[in-house]
Amino acid sequence: MFKKIFIAIIVLCVLAGIYYRDLLSYGWMQASGQVKILMNVEEVTDVLADPSFPDSLKARIRLIEEIKKFGVDSLGLTPSKNYTTFYNQHGKPLIWLITASEKYKIEPYKWHFPIIGSFPYKGFFDSTRAVIEERELIKQGLDTDIGDVSAWSTLGYLKDPILSSMLNRRVGSLANLILHELTHGTLFVKNNLELNENLASFIGDQGAIRFLKFKYGLDSPELRTYEYSKKYNDAYSRHMLRGIGRLDSLYKTFGTNPVASAHYDSLKTALIANIFEDADTLLSGKRTLTNKNRGAPGRRAGRWPDGKLPNNAYFISYQTYKSKQDIFKIEFEQKFGGNIKKYLTYLKEKYPSL
Repeated sequence: MFKKIFIAIIVLCVLAGIYYRDLLSYGWMQASGQVKILMNVEEVTDVLADPSFPDSLKARIRLIEEIKKFGVDSLGLTPSKNYTTFYNQHGKPLIWLITASEKYKIEPYKWHFPIIGSFPYKGFFDSTRAVIEERELIKQGLDTDIGDVSAWSTLGYLKDPILSSMLNRRVGSLANLILHELTHGTLFVKNNLELNENLASFIGDQGAIRFLKFKYGLDSPELRTYEYSKKYNDAYSRHMLRGIGRLDSLYKTFGTNPVASAHYDSLKTALIANIFEDADTLLSGKRTLTNKNRGAPGRRAGRWPDGKLPNNAYFISYQTYKSKQDIFKIEFEQKFGGNIKKYLTYLKEKYPSL
Protein backbone atom coordinates (compact mmCIF):
# COMPACT_ATOMS: atom_id res chain seq x y z
CA MET A 1 0.00 0.00 0.00
CA PHE A 2 2.71 2.45 1.04
CA LYS A 3 4.76 1.46 -2.00
CA LYS A 4 1.84 2.37 -4.30
CA ILE A 5 1.36 5.73 -2.55
CA PHE A 6 5.10 6.46 -2.85
CA ILE A 7 5.08 5.60 -6.57
CA ALA A 8 1.98 7.76 -7.08
CA ILE A 9 3.70 10.71 -5.40
CA ILE A 10 6.80 10.26 -7.57
CA VAL A 11 4.65 10.12 -10.72
CA LEU A 12 2.78 13.29 -9.70
CA CYS A 13 6.05 15.10 -9.01
CA VAL A 14 7.45 14.06 -12.40
CA LEU A 15 4.27 15.15 -14.19
CA ALA A 16 4.27 18.48 -12.32
CA GLY A 17 7.91 18.95 -13.24
CA ILE A 18 7.13 18.37 -16.92
CA TYR A 19 4.07 20.62 -16.87
CA TYR A 20 5.84 23.43 -15.04
CA ARG A 21 9.26 22.90 -16.60
CA ASP A 22 9.44 26.42 -18.06
CA LEU A 23 8.49 28.00 -14.76
CA LEU A 24 10.95 25.80 -12.85
CA SER A 25 13.70 26.59 -15.35
CA TYR A 26 13.00 30.32 -15.04
CA GLY A 27 12.89 30.10 -11.24
CA TRP A 28 16.22 28.29 -11.19
CA MET A 29 17.76 30.88 -13.51
CA GLN A 30 16.51 33.77 -11.36
CA ALA A 31 17.63 32.10 -8.14
CA SER A 32 21.07 31.44 -9.65
CA GLY A 33 21.32 35.09 -10.69
CA GLN A 34 20.40 36.32 -7.23
CA VAL A 35 22.82 33.88 -5.57
CA LYS A 36 25.63 35.01 -7.88
CA ILE A 37 25.06 38.59 -6.80
CA LEU A 38 24.73 37.73 -3.11
CA MET A 39 27.95 35.67 -3.24
CA ASN A 40 29.84 38.69 -4.57
CA VAL A 41 28.53 41.53 -2.42
CA GLU A 42 30.63 43.42 0.09
CA GLU A 43 29.45 44.81 3.39
CA VAL A 44 29.01 48.56 3.17
CA THR A 45 31.15 48.97 6.29
CA ASP A 46 34.02 47.22 4.50
CA VAL A 47 33.60 49.36 1.37
CA LEU A 48 33.65 52.56 3.41
CA ALA A 49 36.80 51.37 5.21
CA ASP A 50 38.59 50.50 1.94
CA PRO A 51 41.21 53.22 1.21
CA SER A 52 41.25 52.31 -2.49
CA PHE A 53 37.52 52.99 -2.95
CA PRO A 54 36.94 56.56 -4.26
CA ASP A 55 35.85 59.09 -1.64
CA SER A 56 33.25 60.53 -4.02
CA LEU A 57 31.51 57.14 -4.22
CA LYS A 58 31.78 56.63 -0.48
CA ALA A 59 29.88 59.90 -0.11
CA ARG A 60 27.13 58.47 -2.35
CA ILE A 61 26.89 55.36 -0.20
CA ARG A 62 26.59 57.47 2.94
CA LEU A 63 23.90 59.47 1.14
CA ILE A 64 21.95 56.26 0.51
CA GLU A 65 22.17 55.48 4.22
CA GLU A 66 20.73 58.95 4.95
CA ILE A 67 17.93 58.49 2.41
CA LYS A 68 17.01 55.13 3.90
CA LYS A 69 16.96 56.54 7.44
CA PHE A 70 14.83 59.46 6.30
CA GLY A 71 12.41 57.06 4.61
CA VAL A 72 11.97 55.04 7.79
CA ASP A 73 11.92 57.90 10.31
CA SER A 74 10.05 60.60 8.38
CA LEU A 75 7.96 58.70 5.83
CA GLY A 76 7.04 55.57 7.76
CA LEU A 77 8.69 53.05 5.43
CA THR A 78 9.40 49.64 6.93
CA PRO A 79 12.94 49.18 8.35
CA SER A 80 14.99 46.54 6.52
CA LYS A 81 18.50 45.24 5.92
CA ASN A 82 18.39 46.52 2.35
CA TYR A 83 21.31 48.63 1.08
CA THR A 84 23.73 47.45 3.76
CA THR A 85 25.76 45.57 1.14
CA PHE A 86 27.37 46.69 -2.12
CA TYR A 87 27.64 44.98 -5.51
CA ASN A 88 30.08 46.18 -8.15
CA GLN A 89 28.59 45.72 -11.63
CA HIS A 90 31.85 46.74 -13.33
CA GLY A 91 29.83 48.83 -15.76
CA LYS A 92 27.64 45.93 -16.93
CA PRO A 93 23.83 45.70 -16.78
CA LEU A 94 22.43 43.06 -14.43
CA ILE A 95 18.85 42.42 -15.38
CA TRP A 96 16.80 42.74 -18.56
CA LEU A 97 13.08 43.43 -18.49
CA ILE A 98 10.54 42.39 -21.13
CA THR A 99 7.09 43.90 -21.58
CA ALA A 100 4.58 42.81 -24.19
CA SER A 101 1.22 43.97 -25.46
CA GLU A 102 -1.51 43.03 -27.90
CA LYS A 103 -0.81 44.22 -31.44
CA TYR A 104 -3.93 46.40 -31.75
CA LYS A 105 -4.67 47.06 -28.09
CA ILE A 106 -2.72 48.66 -25.25
CA GLU A 107 -3.12 45.67 -23.00
CA PRO A 108 -0.20 44.09 -21.15
CA TYR A 109 0.69 40.45 -21.57
CA LYS A 110 0.93 39.04 -18.05
CA TRP A 111 3.20 36.42 -16.54
CA HIS A 112 1.90 34.44 -13.56
CA PHE A 113 4.08 33.35 -10.65
CA PRO A 114 3.25 31.41 -7.46
CA ILE A 115 2.81 33.41 -4.24
CA ILE A 116 3.67 36.87 -5.65
CA GLY A 117 1.00 36.87 -8.38
CA SER A 118 0.81 38.28 -11.92
CA PHE A 119 3.18 40.79 -13.53
CA PRO A 120 3.06 42.79 -16.80
CA TYR A 121 6.81 42.31 -17.19
CA LYS A 122 9.40 39.59 -16.78
CA GLY A 123 12.99 40.01 -15.67
CA PHE A 124 16.06 38.02 -16.68
CA PHE A 125 19.60 37.94 -15.35
CA ASP A 126 20.60 36.33 -18.66
CA SER A 127 20.25 38.58 -21.72
CA THR A 128 20.26 35.56 -24.07
CA ARG A 129 17.27 34.04 -22.32
CA ALA A 130 15.53 37.41 -22.45
CA VAL A 131 16.01 37.65 -26.22
CA ILE A 132 14.76 34.07 -26.73
CA GLU A 133 11.65 34.86 -24.67
CA GLU A 134 11.07 38.03 -26.67
CA ARG A 135 11.28 36.14 -29.96
CA GLU A 136 8.66 33.65 -28.76
CA LEU A 137 6.32 36.51 -27.86
CA ILE A 138 6.83 38.10 -31.28
CA LYS A 139 5.94 34.75 -32.89
CA GLN A 140 2.65 34.92 -30.96
CA GLY A 141 1.90 38.23 -32.67
CA LEU A 142 2.62 40.44 -29.67
CA ASP A 143 4.41 43.78 -29.55
CA THR A 144 7.46 43.67 -27.29
CA ASP A 145 9.94 45.96 -25.57
CA ILE A 146 13.17 44.91 -23.87
CA GLY A 147 15.81 46.81 -21.93
CA ASP A 148 18.01 46.71 -18.84
CA VAL A 149 16.87 48.23 -15.54
CA SER A 150 18.71 50.01 -12.76
CA ALA A 151 17.16 48.42 -9.64
CA TRP A 152 14.62 45.95 -8.37
CA SER A 153 13.11 44.83 -5.08
CA THR A 154 12.96 41.31 -3.64
CA LEU A 155 10.13 42.51 -1.32
CA GLY A 156 12.13 41.71 1.79
CA TYR A 157 12.82 38.08 0.88
CA LEU A 158 16.49 38.90 0.30
CA LYS A 159 18.83 41.72 1.34
CA ASP A 160 18.88 44.05 -1.68
CA PRO A 161 22.36 45.48 -2.29
CA ILE A 162 23.47 48.92 -3.38
CA LEU A 163 24.38 48.56 -7.05
CA SER A 164 27.40 50.44 -8.34
CA SER A 165 25.30 51.99 -11.13
CA MET A 166 23.14 53.72 -8.50
CA LEU A 167 26.09 55.84 -7.45
CA ASN A 168 26.14 57.65 -10.80
CA ARG A 169 22.67 59.16 -10.30
CA ARG A 170 21.94 62.73 -9.33
CA VAL A 171 20.92 63.24 -5.72
CA GLY A 172 17.19 63.62 -6.38
CA SER A 173 17.06 60.69 -8.76
CA LEU A 174 18.92 58.51 -6.25
CA ALA A 175 16.55 59.48 -3.43
CA ASN A 176 13.56 58.70 -5.65
CA LEU A 177 14.97 55.29 -6.60
CA ILE A 178 15.80 54.20 -3.04
CA LEU A 179 12.46 55.36 -1.63
CA HIS A 180 10.60 53.75 -4.53
CA GLU A 181 12.16 50.35 -3.85
CA LEU A 182 11.73 50.66 -0.06
CA THR A 183 8.02 51.35 -0.66
CA HIS A 184 7.73 47.91 -2.28
CA GLY A 185 9.14 46.37 0.89
CA THR A 186 6.55 48.30 2.92
CA LEU A 187 3.41 47.55 0.89
CA PHE A 188 3.02 45.12 -2.02
CA VAL A 189 -0.44 43.95 -3.04
CA LYS A 190 -0.65 40.61 -4.86
CA ASN A 191 -1.97 40.74 -8.44
CA ASN A 192 -2.21 44.54 -8.47
CA LEU A 193 1.10 45.67 -9.91
CA GLU A 194 -0.37 48.86 -11.34
CA LEU A 195 -1.28 49.96 -7.82
CA ASN A 196 2.09 48.83 -6.42
CA GLU A 197 4.22 50.60 -9.01
CA ASN A 198 2.09 53.74 -9.10
CA LEU A 199 2.25 53.97 -5.32
CA ALA A 200 6.01 53.38 -5.23
CA SER A 201 6.46 56.03 -7.95
CA PHE A 202 4.31 58.48 -6.00
CA ILE A 203 6.05 57.90 -2.65
CA GLY A 204 9.47 57.93 -4.32
CA ASP A 205 8.72 61.28 -5.93
CA GLN A 206 7.09 62.95 -2.95
CA GLY A 207 9.67 61.48 -0.58
CA ALA A 208 12.57 62.69 -2.72
CA ILE A 209 11.26 66.26 -2.62
CA ARG A 210 10.93 66.12 1.17
CA PHE A 211 14.40 64.61 1.57
CA LEU A 212 16.01 67.29 -0.59
CA LYS A 213 14.26 70.04 1.40
CA PHE A 214 15.33 68.40 4.66
CA LYS A 215 18.98 67.91 3.70
CA TYR A 216 19.74 70.82 1.36
CA GLY A 217 17.08 73.46 1.98
CA LEU A 218 14.24 75.09 0.05
CA ASP A 219 16.52 77.20 -2.18
CA SER A 220 19.12 74.52 -2.86
CA PRO A 221 20.34 73.70 -6.39
CA GLU A 222 19.68 70.02 -5.63
CA LEU A 223 15.98 70.70 -5.07
CA ARG A 224 15.70 73.08 -8.04
CA THR A 225 17.34 70.55 -10.36
CA TYR A 226 15.03 67.77 -9.23
CA GLU A 227 11.88 69.86 -9.52
CA TYR A 228 12.94 71.07 -12.97
CA SER A 229 13.41 67.47 -14.16
CA LYS A 230 10.17 66.41 -12.49
CA LYS A 231 8.23 69.08 -14.35
CA TYR A 232 9.31 67.72 -17.72
CA ASN A 233 9.18 64.06 -16.74
CA ASP A 234 5.60 64.54 -15.55
CA ALA A 235 4.69 66.34 -18.77
CA TYR A 236 6.19 63.52 -20.83
CA SER A 237 4.34 60.86 -18.81
CA ARG A 238 1.03 62.68 -19.21
CA HIS A 239 1.70 62.94 -22.93
CA MET A 240 2.34 59.19 -23.16
CA LEU A 241 -0.88 58.48 -21.23
CA ARG A 242 -2.81 60.70 -23.64
CA GLY A 243 -1.11 58.80 -26.43
CA ILE A 244 -2.49 55.56 -25.02
CA GLY A 245 -5.96 57.04 -25.22
CA ARG A 246 -5.41 58.07 -28.84
CA LEU A 247 -4.14 54.62 -29.78
CA ASP A 248 -7.03 52.87 -28.02
CA SER A 249 -9.49 55.07 -29.95
CA LEU A 250 -7.81 54.10 -33.22
CA TYR A 251 -7.78 50.40 -32.39
CA LYS A 252 -11.49 50.40 -31.58
CA THR A 253 -12.17 51.36 -35.21
CA PHE A 254 -10.50 48.09 -36.27
CA GLY A 255 -13.37 46.11 -34.70
CA THR A 256 -13.27 43.15 -32.32
CA ASN A 257 -10.35 40.71 -32.73
CA PRO A 258 -8.94 42.37 -35.87
CA VAL A 259 -6.73 40.34 -38.20
CA ALA A 260 -3.28 41.82 -38.76
CA SER A 261 -3.06 43.81 -41.96
CA ALA A 262 -0.68 46.23 -43.68
CA HIS A 263 -3.39 48.90 -43.63
CA TYR A 264 -3.91 48.66 -39.87
CA ASP A 265 -0.15 48.63 -39.34
CA SER A 266 0.31 51.80 -41.40
CA LEU A 267 -2.39 53.64 -39.40
CA LYS A 268 -0.82 52.47 -36.15
CA THR A 269 2.70 53.49 -37.19
CA ALA A 270 1.54 56.92 -38.37
CA LEU A 271 -0.18 57.63 -35.05
CA ILE A 272 2.75 56.46 -32.94
CA ALA A 273 5.08 58.60 -35.04
CA ASN A 274 2.80 61.58 -34.46
CA ILE A 275 2.75 60.97 -30.70
CA PHE A 276 6.54 61.09 -30.56
CA GLU A 277 6.80 64.08 -32.87
CA ASP A 278 4.51 65.92 -30.45
CA ALA A 279 6.70 64.74 -27.56
CA ASP A 280 9.77 66.28 -29.21
CA THR A 281 7.90 69.59 -29.41
CA LEU A 282 6.72 69.24 -25.82
CA LEU A 283 10.23 68.77 -24.50
CA SER A 284 12.20 70.90 -26.98
CA GLY A 285 15.09 72.54 -25.25
CA LYS A 286 15.00 70.13 -22.32
CA ARG A 287 17.05 67.26 -23.68
CA THR A 288 17.77 65.22 -26.78
CA LEU A 289 15.47 62.24 -26.62
CA THR A 290 17.00 58.81 -27.04
CA ASN A 291 16.16 55.23 -26.20
CA LYS A 292 19.27 54.83 -24.07
CA ASN A 293 17.64 55.79 -20.77
CA ARG A 294 16.37 52.46 -19.50
CA GLY A 295 14.79 53.47 -16.21
CA ALA A 296 11.20 52.35 -15.68
CA PRO A 297 9.07 53.83 -17.01
CA GLY A 298 10.99 56.77 -18.38
CA ARG A 299 12.60 55.35 -21.48
CA ARG A 300 12.51 58.26 -23.86
CA ALA A 301 11.59 57.48 -27.43
CA GLY A 302 12.38 60.19 -29.90
CA ARG A 303 15.29 59.82 -32.30
CA TRP A 304 15.83 56.08 -32.17
CA PRO A 305 19.27 55.08 -33.48
CA ASP A 306 17.98 51.88 -35.11
CA GLY A 307 15.29 53.83 -36.96
CA LYS A 308 12.48 51.77 -35.45
CA LEU A 309 9.60 53.45 -33.69
CA PRO A 310 8.37 52.03 -30.37
CA ASN A 311 5.29 49.83 -30.45
CA ASN A 312 2.41 49.23 -28.02
CA ALA A 313 4.68 47.56 -25.46
CA TYR A 314 6.56 50.82 -24.91
CA PHE A 315 3.40 52.44 -23.54
CA ILE A 316 2.69 49.67 -21.02
CA SER A 317 5.20 51.03 -18.50
CA TYR A 318 3.36 54.35 -18.39
CA GLN A 319 0.15 52.54 -17.53
CA THR A 320 1.96 50.52 -14.88
CA TYR A 321 3.94 53.32 -13.23
CA LYS A 322 2.15 56.61 -13.93
CA SER A 323 -1.57 56.12 -14.63
CA LYS A 324 -2.75 56.61 -11.01
CA GLN A 325 -0.56 59.54 -9.93
CA ASP A 326 -3.41 62.07 -9.89
CA ILE A 327 -5.63 59.69 -7.88
CA PHE A 328 -2.94 59.24 -5.23
CA LYS A 329 -2.16 62.96 -5.14
CA ILE A 330 -5.78 64.00 -4.57
CA GLU A 331 -6.30 61.45 -1.80
CA PHE A 332 -2.91 62.23 -0.26
CA GLU A 333 -3.49 65.99 -0.13
CA GLN A 334 -7.22 66.18 0.61
CA LYS A 335 -7.55 63.36 3.16
CA PHE A 336 -4.12 63.36 4.79
CA GLY A 337 -2.88 66.92 4.35
CA GLY A 338 0.29 65.80 2.60
CA ASN A 339 1.43 63.60 5.50
CA ILE A 340 3.13 60.57 3.93
CA LYS A 341 3.45 58.64 7.18
CA LYS A 342 -0.29 58.85 7.87
CA TYR A 343 -1.09 58.04 4.26
CA LEU A 344 1.08 54.91 4.26
CA THR A 345 -0.48 53.76 7.55
CA TYR A 346 -3.92 54.12 5.96
CA LEU A 347 -2.88 52.22 2.81
CA LYS A 348 -1.33 49.37 4.82
CA GLU A 349 -4.61 48.95 6.66
CA LYS A 350 -6.63 49.19 3.45
CA TYR A 351 -4.66 46.70 1.35
CA PRO A 352 -3.47 43.24 2.44
CA SER A 353 0.23 43.02 1.64
CA LEU A 354 2.48 40.07 0.89
